[in-house]
Amino acid sequence: MLYAFVMHDRADGREIRAATAPAHSAWVGEHTDVMYVGGPLTNDGGDIIGSLIIGDFADRSAAAAFIAAEPYNCAGLFESVIIRRFDARIERGASAAPFTGGT
Repeated sequence: MLYAFVMHDRADGREIRAATAPAHSAWVGEHTDVMYVGGPLTNDGGDIIGSLIIGDFADRSAAAAFIAAEPYNCAGLFESVIIRRFDARIERGASAAPFTGGT
């Protein structure tokens, strides 16, 4: 199952993000097998304000364990962490099936 993680940084998190970036990068490199996409969220000025990850996990418990071990999260960078099931319906370059209005 796909899960989306939307994390918003604390307002005072710039130093935490900078100090934790090497550990975060190493952790990402160890988890590319489950991650479909990931990267920073930015404001319109280009400043990093959070992170987004979409990954494939057996269930919500596995998804929660994954993000609980994420170095930025462990360092207390995030003001909020949202975990939601994600139902991919469109893939870039692929023909989309007609949307039938399901949930």
